[in-house]
Amino acid sequence: MRKDVRILLVGEPKVGKTSLIMSLVSEEFPDEVPPRAEEITIPADVTPERVPTHIVDYSEAEQSDEQLFQEISKANVICIVYAVNNKKSIERVTSHWIPLIADRTDKDSRVPLILVGNKSDLVEHSSMDTILPIMNQYSEIETCVECSAKTLKNISELFYYAQKAVLHPTGPLYCPEEKEMKAACVKALTRIFKVSDMDNDGLLSDLELNFFQRTCFNTPLAPQALEDVKNVVRRNMADGVQDNGLTLKGFHFLHTLFIQRGRHETTWTVLRRFGYDDDLELTQEYLFPPLKIPPDCTTELNHNAYLFLQSVFDKHDKDRDCALSPDELKDLFSVFPYMPWGPDVNNTVCTNEQGWITYQGYLSQWTLTTYLDVQRCLEYLGYLGYPILCEQESQAAALTVTRNKRIDLQKKQTQRNVFLCNVFGARGSGKSGFLQGFLGRNLMRQKIRHEHKSYYAISTAYVYGQEKYLLLHEVLPDTDFLSETDLSCDVVCLLYDVSNPRSFEFCARLYKNHFMDSRTPCLLVGAKADLPEVRQQYSLSPLDFCRKHKLPAPQRFTCNTAEAPSRDIYTKLTTKAMYPSSFSYLWMALSLLLMHVFASC
Repeated sequence: MRKDVRILLVGEPKVGKTSLIMSLVSEEFPDEVPPRAEEITIPADVTPERVPTHIVDYSEAEQSDEQLFQEISKANVICIVYAVNNKKSIERVTSHWIPLIADRTDKDSRVPLILVGNKSDLVEHSSMDTILPIMNQYSEIETCVECSAKTLKNISELFYYAQKAVLHPTGPLYCPEEKEMKAACVKALTRIFKVSDMDNDGLLSDLELNFFQRTCFNTPLAPQALEDVKNVVRRNMADGVQDNGLTLKGFHFLHTLFIQRGRHETTWTVLRRFGYDDDLELTQEYLFPPLKIPPDCTTELNHNAYLFLQSVFDKHDKDRDCALSPDELKDLFSVFPYMPWGPDVNNTVCTNEQGWITYQGYLSQWTLTTYLDVQRCLEYLGYLGYPILCEQESQAAALTVTRNKRIDLQKKQTQRNVFLCNVFGARGSGKSGFLQGFLGRNLMRQKIRHEHKSYYAISTAYVYGQEKYLLLHEVLPDTDFLSETDLSCDVVCLLYDVSNPRSFEFCARLYKNHFMDSRTPCLLVGAKADLPEVRQQYSLSPLDFCRKHKLPAPQRFTCNTAEAPSRDIYTKLTTKAMYPSSFSYLWMALSLLLMHVFASC
């Protein structure tokens, strides 16, 4: 909602513009009226909407056209004042003032107008018969009101309507010619309905309606009031209530009725509670709440966030197969303005035999988004209605910012649950297969279209009974230039093809150029271990290289298996990421023992 409201009064001379302002302020008709009232500001605590309001007068005798144009451009709402006993002042509303204002305002954001008939105390009749056709002709006219500065009739109402026209405008919500809500309003209310329909049965039950009422208006509906609302819908449409629950059509009907009866502030209260601005777009403040992330810290979902995401999954997994079919996934993301997950996601997380994202894969993708792009995670949680459904100030409450990694190293323990492993290797060494193997896919299940390829894979691994997420990132083999992102991770996997004599050299050079003097733990992996191993064309064998640089002995891996590939290597990588120091000592001791055994043989 706007932080303040600026009201401009225009009209022909002597229609009583200045008198209206002075009567409002002093609560009595002034004995002497100056040519023009000074701008006044009404404090927020004395206005019905609790918003500071600036009221600006216009005098043709004291101001130039240029000054008038400037005031029109600054105004949030303009009151065109006419005298009910002066036909010429009424005619000038359409012949002069409305065209003038239209010429001086942006066509895409027309300023709302209020038609004000002053001096109603001087006539017996009403001017409404003349004014209503004008109101129907111009959609920018919010309302019209007759008043009297002398008797104070409708003075406070006039300025309340003006305030309301700015804070709760009809224009974005409703088309008077068609007598129905505009498409953008229908779209926003449809999203609100779907977010509020917590069991996804297409109906708002009494429990869901009460939660909705309490969320938007801070008060529940009494059982009889709830029944009265549904009865109004029943009387007006056949399919507005089903199984004692409010349908989407019924929900739309209620808001149409609110607007038609001049209670559009009710609809605006709902829209703003769910994050919408005056243009019926979700605000940046709602989608991207402030979140401070110090250097060398990462972002993770907390326990409450996972519980929320689990409830969203359960809501849309209608067949209860612990996987989301394409239709179920489309339904889940129907509250988004776009489809956030492309086909590459199916190659990033675990799927079932049909290629559908499983429950574990679903949570993994959310974990990945939170780790790699926290702003996008905040945006997505906003679309799902996290702060509303979880009754939090913002979706930032769903996140945990981990402590600095240097503190973890000093204390030799970590509280983190997500670890990043960058996977390096020459072209054709088997990096993509290594990533897909982590998702339980053997070579036969790794037929991926190039445009659907993912350079990430994420799943869980258990380390000493604790479930952790390991995020694998395939780094393109360009040793001439590695970015800070390529080098910044929790553990490095150096992958080479045991059947290619030139494959290991890439890993050796990469390690010596970038990781030999770093504190990032490294693990050498010989991929395609099902193939005959050949001698590597490098000065040292992989085993001797590891011994020289005090690295763990090379690990063998293959995804050419009948079942899912072994997960041992992924557990070892996760353990190295969690305990970089202690793991290194343990593996060094084991490696030296193995090397001694080999030497003896």
